[in-house]
Amino acid sequence: MLDQREFIAVAEGLIAGTAAEPELIGSSCRRCATVTFPQQASCPRCTSEEVQERRLQRRGTLWTWTIQCFAPKSPPYAVEPGDDFEPYAVGYVELAGEVRVEARLTEADPARLRIGMPMELTLIPAPGDAGTTTFAFRPVEDDEEVDR
Repeated sequence: MLDQREFIAVAEGLIAGTAAEPELIGSSCRRCATVTFPQQASCPRCTSEEVQERRLQRRGTLWTWTIQCFAPKSPPYAVEPGDDFEPYAVGYVELAGEVRVEARLTEADPARLRIGMPMELTLIPAPGDAGTTTFAFRPVEDDEEVDR
């Protein structure tokens, strides 16, 4: 997690809040109540343009996941020849009653990941883009408070 209270998001309109308590910016359709992430100008379900910004929940459950074991193509993930690639996890986190968000996970050990485990939004440095921040989800430890 980042230490600063303010951050520079990798894309405008994606993340709000502070580094300590980030929020993803989604949208909600006023006509059919469909929630989307990232924020959209129209509803993918009913095509209505009556959508409004919606700050999404910070906690959810891991719906599914995989481990990225090889360097992805560039862009956006620039890996210089000779750089050591470290595998990382990617998953979908279900925000109950809202939407499933595809995100990087902070835990890459398959033995420590399980479908249904509680996850919490956090910020990490954006890959290959010094100075900017992106979002990820981290496992919530058993001894952490469940509701915030």
